This record gives sequence, structure tokens and C-alpha cells, in this order.
Amino acid sequence: MEATALALFELGAVLFALGILGRVSGRFGMSPIPFYLLGGLAFGHSGVLTVRAAADFGHIAGEIGVVLLLLLLGLEYTAPELVSGMRKSWVAGLIDIVANATPGVLVALVLGWGMTGAITMAGVTYISSSGIAAKVLNDLGRLGNRETPVVLSILVFEDLTMALFLPILTTILAGVGWLAGMRSVAIALLVISVVLLIALRYGRYVSAIVDSNDREVFLLQLLGSALLVAGLASALNVSAAVGAFLLGIAISGSTAQSATKLLEPLRDLFAAIFFVAFGLNTDPRAIPAVLGWAIVLAVVTTVTKVGTGWYAAARQGIAPLGRARAGAALVSRGEFSIVIAGLAVSVGAADTRLAALASAYVLLMAVLGPVAARVVEPVVRSTRRLAATTR
Repeated sequence: MEATALALFELGAVLFALGILGRVSGRFGMSPIPFYLLGGLAFGHSGVLTVRAAADFGHIAGEIGVVLLLLLLGLEYTAPELVSGMRKSWVAGLIDIVANATPGVLVALVLGWGMTGAITMAGVTYISSSGIAAKVLNDLGRLGNRETPVVLSILVFEDLTMALFLPILTTILAGVGWLAGMRSVAIALLVISVVLLIALRYGRYVSAIVDSNDREVFLLQLLGSALLVAGLASALNVSAAVGAFLLGIAISGSTAQSATKLLEPLRDLFAAIFFVAFGLNTDPRAIPAVLGWAIVLAVVTTVTKVGTGWYAAARQGIAPLGRARAGAALVSRGEFSIVIAGLAVSVGAADTRLAALASAYVLLMAVLGPVAARVVEPVVRSTRRLAATTR
């Protein structure tokens, strides 16, 4: 078959299969991320069927998927909300970092992956999935609950932490010297500070630049500006993902709402391809060797995330049931964990087993998170009734 025809055929088959997987996940009320990762594993190295021609498109499409994921995440927040969230949740946020990054660091060191692998795994196990958490809260009708602002403030803290972590990780993966690394980190901090300042004071001007009543023009300007900023950020070693996130923060008001509605279908498409692309580059034969460690990390970080949410909610005077719901809402890992692992794998700076461990871990946590959020309330109520009858 001609190369172009083969590529189109394979790409069409992959996209159609993704649609089926998305429908299956919807039937079970689950995030489609685990299914997309499994699809990538099935069609990648040593999978059921190798689709090499579509993999070339998957690389650049996956990069666009990361940009859109982070752009829309930034659109969900305004700069004042970010600042307010940091003030409210910084203590719980610091505890969150220590409690959930440490297991990843320890496992990486035990497996002999060195400091680069340890720092990468710290990010993989630390960051909750904002997308899965928001969807679960909406599906369960908990957006108006008293503990929900606590959950959102921790997610905001985590996202801002990632805005600092990703440039540092990028610098480490690049293998530059100490002085050059410090310079890159200083540039990243300066860029983040300037963008936040612009978003706080001049966000309306940024919105006016990309806004348009013509949907086609609006889409082209939005996507074009996101890719331009992402490319510039990447050139400055700030990370393309962070650049897109900061642009999203700078766009505010009705423009942000319109941009979200316009970009969501594109985000879903390219994000799905991103997860598949990561799976394509992961050797499924490496997963059994690290599956035990993935399960250990899943158990430990489920406990630490629930503990973090419990502590943060308790500081706000929320009842035990609300504390448990807050903790369970933070359990899921997803897009950011894969982005972090993908950075390390793409530059060949990490052990080849790291991708397998990250895939297995995210598969477990993306399934466990929504399940925990659903069962935590009946479990807590049953436990309280049992305790009351035994008194």
C-alpha cells in the first residue's frame, strides 16, 4: 500500500478505535485516559498491531495535545483566583508536595534511576489530575459542596507548582551545567512572574488581542497564539506546556469562556492522540517488571492524597465526611503525570522502564480515583453507623 494511503488508513483506524474506547469509558462513568493509554500500548512496540505510519503524526499531534490541555487548564483560572488559592492552601500544598512526591523519589532511587529519574517520578506521583477531579465533582453533583473550594485551591497550588517544576525538570533533562541551569530557572521564574503580573493588571488587553466575533478567526488566533507562546517558552527552557498554561491565565472574562467552548473538541481530540502517542512509545513487555512497584505507589499515594485532602478540609472546619470526600477527589493522576514522564522519555534521559512504570501507575490511579470518590461517602457513613452500634 502507498505510504500516504497507509498512514491515512492507520490514522483513521486509530481515531475510530479511540472513539469506541471513549464510548466504553463513558458507559462505565470512567475517565477515558486509561483506555487511551491501553490503546497506545496495544498498537505500539511489541503490541497487538504496530502502526508505524500513524506514529509520525502522533508525535506532533501529541505535542499540540499537551499545549491545548494546559491552555484550557489555564483558562479555568483567573490570576486573582490563583493568588487567592495560593494564600489559602499553601500549608496544605507544601504537605501535599512532601507526602506525594517522596514515594516517587524513593522508588526511583531503589530502582537505581538516579536523581534525574527520582525528580521525574516525584512529579509523576505528586500531581493530581485536575481534569478527572473536576469531571468527578461535576458528575457526582459536588461542585456546590463546602469542601469543593478546598479541593480546587489544592489543585490550583499543584498547577502553579508544576509551572515552576516543569522548567526545572526541563533544565535537568537537558543536562546543562549548574550555572546554565540556574540561569534557565531564573528566566522561568521571571517569565512566570511577568505573565502573572500582566494577567492581573492587563488581562483584558490580552483577551482583546485574540478575541473575535468570527469563530474561524477566533480559533486561528487562539491556536496560533498558543503555539507561538509554547514555542517561545520551549526556546527559553520554560516548557511549552507552562507557556500555554500562562497564556490561558492571561485570557479572562467572556473571551476565556468562549475560548473554552471553542477549543474543547480540539483539546479532546489532540489530548487523546497524546495519550495514545505516549502508549505507542512504551514497551508493554516492560510493564510486568514494574507492575508491583506501580501497585505499591498506587496504594501509598492514595493514602497520602486522602490524608492531604483530609488535613486541608479540617483546617477549614469541615466535618469528617467532607474531609474524606476532599481527599478522595484528589486521588486521580492523569495528564500531568504523563506529560512529566513523556518529557524524560522523549530526550532519552530516563531509564526505559520509567515510561512503563508511569503508564501502569496512571492506569491504576485514573481508575482508582473516580471509584474512590464514588465509594468514599457510603463507606464513611457505614463506618460511622457501625461505630455507633458498637458503643
